[in-house]
Amino acid sequence: MENKTDAQNYYGSLCAEMYEKLHQEAPENELAFYLSYAEPGMRVLEPLCGSGRFLVPFEQRGFDITGVDLSREMLDKLKEKSPDAKVFLADATQCPDAGPFDYIFIPSGSMSLFTDEETCREMLLAMRAMLAPQGVFVFSVDTVNSIRRTDEPVIDAQVDMGPGKTLVLKSTYSFDDEAKVQMAPGLYELWEKETLIRSETMDFRIRLYEMGEMERLLAEAGFSSVRAYSSFEKTEALDNSCECFIYECRI
Repeated sequence: MENKTDAQNYYGSLCAEMYEKLHQEAPENELAFYLSYAEPGMRVLEPLCGSGRFLVPFEQRGFDITGVDLSREMLDKLKEKSPDAKVFLADATQCPDAGPFDYIFIPSGSMSLFTDEETCREMLLAMRAMLAPQGVFVFSVDTVNSIRRTDEPVIDAQVDMGPGKTLVLKSTYSFDDEAKVQMAPGLYELWEKETLIRSETMDFRIRLYEMGEMERLLAEAGFSSVRAYSSFEKTEALDNSCECFIYECRI
């Protein structure tokens, strides 16, 4: 039996397997939202592209899209779906293709993976540097309305992995009120009937935001035009009652 411990928010092999089972396709309303900013001839960048559930539909529609992700396991899944996809295994702040890009988007709250302010600021500065002068940067973050706490581990997901095999994710939730970081260390267990054949841990953490916090960081990074939405129907965000803030940013 193999045991593997991964770094904070790193998507390992078992995590990638479960992610593919649970999130094979992008939600229709979210995909439509991000597609609404894309126009023919644009150069598009998706940092943190993962296994490509957004990148591949963009590519299928003929858009010139580049992806970057730090998880080899997730990019391997992407390549299974689109062998010719233009993707890089790299830190998003050090993308080998520096652009400029007409459109950069980061869906599914992935910007919340940058849990400390300095790292988030570096990410925003990197996105601004790669954005064309008239370009648009769109992304979402989770809000403090998503805080969760548990006393004991809970089963978050359980998926069938083939004859006799089951993959289970167990997580424990706590919240750092000062840092506004949701901590959810997870244990992935691959079972064959009653036998545990492989396990993998993940130190999963996300930064949860209140209204105005990300706006300040975006202003400091040099984005002068910022709109905040509370839904993929582009409803204006007015308070913390929504599950996510979605930002439309221009230089």
